[in-house]
Amino acid sequence: MATTTAAPAAFRAALRTRSAEPPAVGVPAWLWRLATAVHGELPPPAADTWANRLHGLLGTAGVPAGLQAVHVWQADTVLPLLAWPADTAVAADLHRAAARGAPADRDTWRSALGPLLLRLHDAAYDRASAYAEGHAGARDYALANGYAGAEADAYGHEYARLSTEANARAFAEAHAEALGPALAAAYAADDAQAYAATFPEAQLKAVVRATAAVHETPQAQLLADGLLTALGAARP
Repeated sequence: MATTTAAPAAFRAALRTRSAEPPAVGVPAWLWRLATAVHGELPPPAADTWANRLHGLLGTAGVPAGLQAVHVWQADTVLPLLAWPADTAVAADLHRAAARGAPADRDTWRSALGPLLLRLHDAAYDRASAYAEGHAGARDYALANGYAGAEADAYGHEYARLSTEANARAFAEAHAEALGPALAAAYAADDAQAYAATFPEAQLKAVVRATAAVHETPQAQLLADGLLTALGAARP
């Protein structure tokens, strides 16, 4: 798909402000949503460098039709960074086949994505913040109801432990139940508009959190570079 890009400065500004629409003709909604999310995850100097590279790529190579680039990115960058072979192997094979023009049917995608999405959103859940909030609230409640300081603190920790894990499970299950069917339908039909409606920018944020948990440091730059590689490798 041919693109007509804006000037580099205007392109960077649109990414920086997360403009709802790309300042270019021919940039699909899914790519723009991912691009604004990726740009927001990178530190300022790296973000602008990446934006310039994306701008140049769009001006020369254009954007492949369908979801070929998404499948290449998932198979070659996203899933390897998650480093969960038991949960990613089947999905990776399906993405590779889809990138070659042979997408699986909806049910096959749903079966492969279910366990992966559960693990992804479990890993992405902000347990530290949830635990701290749960502990503080339960401790204060206990203190207000006559508990001594040490007892109230212990009560707060027990409540935080139980509630954090319960909330993490609910968070993961809700996202898997909502995203699984929608992604499966988009992938099976090679439907770029349907994929854009699955909020790929939110999925990118979940992947960044999950890879940070796996590698103990954010992997946003590798995800960003991998997206450019996938766009270059796919064919318009």
